[in-house]
Amino acid sequence: MASLSSKIKTYCADNGVANVDFMVDVLLQDDSNGSGPYIKTWNVSGVAQPTDEQLNAVDSAADLEERQNTVRATRRSAYGDLGSQLDMQYHDNVDGTTTWKDHVEAVKTANPIPTE
Repeated sequence: MASLSSKIKTYCADNGVANVDFMVDVLLQDDSNGSGPYIKTWNVSGVAQPTDEQLNAVDSAADLEERQNTVRATRRSAYGDLGSQLDMQYHDNVDGTTTWKDHVEAVKTANPIPTE
């Protein structure tokens, strides 16, 4: 199940709003009473505050986006810093090797991006 913020981002994107500022546009609150977070304030211009049913309808897409973002973050970490990648590419060019290409392929193979 996707987080409330992810469902809101997906709902807004589906309604033509590309970016949601959770400090200005939407304020979430959790009263620690077991009910979980809820929308305290809704200031998204031109888009009505979603109902629970509307948020539940985008849960699957929002969950997929969360899982894809987790894999992307894992890949960024596994690729290493840009300087190391450039060094691999330099040595591949000089030495006629494929170290960088092999490294990228291994990272992608070990961390496939979910599609469903």
